[in-house]
Amino acid sequence: MSTEIATNRKAGRDFHITEKYEAGLVLKGSEVKSIRAGKVNVSDAFARVENHQVFLYGCDIQPWQTAGDWFNHAAKRPRQLLLHKREILKLANATAVKGCSLPLLRIYWKDRRVKVEIGVGKGKTHSDQRQDLKEKVELREAQREMSRFNQR
Repeated sequence: MSTEIATNRKAGRDFHITEKYEAGLVLKGSEVKSIRAGKVNVSDAFARVENHQVFLYGCDIQPWQTAGDWFNHAAKRPRQLLLHKREILKLANATAVKGCSLPLLRIYWKDRRVKVEIGVGKGKTHSDQRQDLKEKVELREAQREMSRFNQR
């Protein structure tokens, strides 16, 4: 059972996602409590491979209100992702290609742990985004016509 915490809808719009990976997330206690309270923003989050480790950047987890300054965390600090060595090597090879990046797709609970889903994505051009929007409108119109036909 996985419960959705936050999704990055911009990633689907801005990238062609070819592969998806599930990774664990190294967090502090105050970060987990803030996530439980729903104070997380992943719209600009991405991952980067550095020194055979993967780090998550741009994930905004707001400080927990009742924690003191000593126990609180920085909102946009880099967080380490937990992956197998072979997965890290695949991600490093994938990001070596020009135009590929690792956007964060979603963050969710799996059992009692916070997991993230990152994807290997290649950036879409403006015309690609327009084509996707056109296909979505055509599909919506076709479904609307089918529902009208079935109502008769």
